[in-house]
Amino acid sequence: MKHLTLLIVFLLLFTGVKAQIENVVVETYYVSDSLDATDTTDGRVLEAGSKTYRVYLDLKTGSSINKIYGDKNHKLKISSSANFYNNINRPNAYFGYLINKAWFPGNPTLSLDSWLSLGFATKSHFGVLKTDDTDSSFIGGTKNGGGSSGVAGGLLINANPLAGIPLTSSDGMVPSSGAFTQWIDYGFKDLANVDTSVFGSVNSGHTFESDTAYLKQNSGVRGADSTSNMVLVAQLTTKGAISFELNLEIRNSNGSISKYVANDDTLLANELVSPFLKYPLACGCKDPNFLEYKNSYSCSFADSCKTRIVYGCRDTMACNYNPNANYNIKFLCCYPGYCNDRDLSLVCPQINNERLSTTNKLILYPNPANETISFEIPSSSAEASCVIYNSFGKEVMVKRIEITSGIAKVDLKQLEKGFYFLRLFTEQKVLSQSFLKN
Repeated sequence: MKHLTLLIVFLLLFTGVKAQIENVVVETYYVSDSLDATDTTDGRVLEAGSKTYRVYLDLKTGSSINKIYGDKNHKLKISSSANFYNNINRPNAYFGYLINKAWFPGNPTLSLDSWLSLGFATKSHFGVLKTDDTDSSFIGGTKNGGGSSGVAGGLLINANPLAGIPLTSSDGMVPSSGAFTQWIDYGFKDLANVDTSVFGSVNSGHTFESDTAYLKQNSGVRGADSTSNMVLVAQLTTKGAISFELNLEIRNSNGSISKYVANDDTLLANELVSPFLKYPLACGCKDPNFLEYKNSYSCSFADSCKTRIVYGCRDTMACNYNPNANYNIKFLCCYPGYCNDRDLSLVCPQINNERLSTTNKLILYPNPANETISFEIPSSSAEASCVIYNSFGKEVMVKRIEITSGIAKVDLKQLEKGFYFLRLFTEQKVLSQSFLKN
């Protein structure tokens, strides 16, 4: 029983457990046009064709994000093939949760700035998908003054279909509620308390990478809708293609803390890989019954699952060595005098057979077998009971068979390739023999 429990634990670890991160959504929030490019309020021009993306993590109901971070084994990485847009007219408001809604009318492109956050798009508003925002917009069109050129009708009016609902109708922001404890950030600012990363107002760039930086909210942050639980973690504006690797501390619904990381290069005991923390999403084999499976894949790729796993003992010195196994489980191996409390005569029948006279051995053919196996029975019985066990000693087939002229045949089509043990019960005796099925 002890070793059966170990096998169950092994299979659970191999196939993965239910994660607190259920999906990632990268929303195209807005596509800038030539009117937006006329705004020079901040001294930096937002180029036409720039896309603003919002990154949401879909958490299991009841979970919250405590921290987004990088460490020595799992760097925090956010990149683009072109520079990120940053508005420099937001002193000391380096993260989404610090931005003041009152700044937008006179500086409309500030609402498209690039930043990290946990849940918040301003200090008083949660970020939500535009499809989930039902309270209209306070940033688009006539809600702003048209930027430094005073464009009539205002900016942020482009209705590019790639961005879905126009910002004049929905801005993806809803009023926040609830009290939050201390916010802590580290690794973004210099000694003068100025953010010198690509998310600050000082430097432009296309890559942020750190093994020490983190943003933390001690209370944990859930989505504006507690059921869907979609938490905004970044807004990124660029003309390039984005990529990221994020690492999170998640407070589970039971109050425990779990760490989810973007890659499995080095995993500590308390860390789990989430396929949704690395973008672009990687596709491959998601079926844990195949050797090509990885729990870092977030989507299936056609024909990526090629080699079905056959668990077994791969030690050629063991009596139940399975040449067809491609995934070795050491504690399944049996040796004379040591078989993990299992019945050695079932798991390693050849040892038992050696203790019996030749009259108690079956003559099986062909061996290795394919779809059927035949055997000669030194008995006058007209019928017998046939039981077949796999290499784990588990019963996989029971049949009543007819004996004709001392010969019987068994159909093996339902059995997978592997090592088996056949035991035949007649009226006079019990006959045994092992065989391989190809």
